[in-house]
Amino acid sequence: MMKENYQKKLDGIIEGLQGKRPSLLLHSCCAPCSSYVLEYLSKYFQITVYYYNPNIDSEEEYEKRAEEQKRLISEMEFPDKVSFIKEEFRPEEFYQAVRGYEKEPEGGKRCLRCYRLRLSEAAKKAGELGSDYFTTTLTISPLKNAQWLNEIGQELEAQYQVRFLPSDFKKKNGYKRSVELSQKFDLYRQSFCGCVFSKNEK
Repeated sequence: MMKENYQKKLDGIIEGLQGKRPSLLLHSCCAPCSSYVLEYLSKYFQITVYYYNPNIDSEEEYEKRAEEQKRLISEMEFPDKVSFIKEEFRPEEFYQAVRGYEKEPEGGKRCLRCYRLRLSEAAKKAGELGSDYFTTTLTISPLKNAQWLNEIGQELEAQYQVRFLPSDFKKKNGYKRSVELSQKFDLYRQSFCGCVFSKNEK
């Protein structure tokens, strides 16, 4: 089976906007991953960054990443104001979602369940806000499964009646650009995905 080209799909959607600027709820895992995505998508969408990551291993780390996300939004320049929503730290939601999958390797079925949890909350929030689209920064990482993320997003689109914006943000040198922007804004870059399992594996 041929892999879908999600960047090409995104290009097609952007082309079809014809200058309109729909609203987009952008789930973000951290400031570094969001940097290029914000630079890229803010040209075409009115963005609300949504920070919901109950997988993060401690409240201290959660807050640190949230503060860096806020700082980045305040320091970058955008065509329109970028809004920011931070959820409370609710780690029990992550542990419940991955129960029974604790011993899975990084990148395996535990991660799939974590993707679904975070994207489900993003789709729900997008519906509450009346956003035209929702998506996630997670596809920028070479370590994340873009196909899984896009398949989950498409399922949730049908469930929540909010359009999912397909992506593979690591394409077009997106990941490389995120590293450059992280250096430019001196962003805190963590060395692990966030959860206690990825930290232990690291």
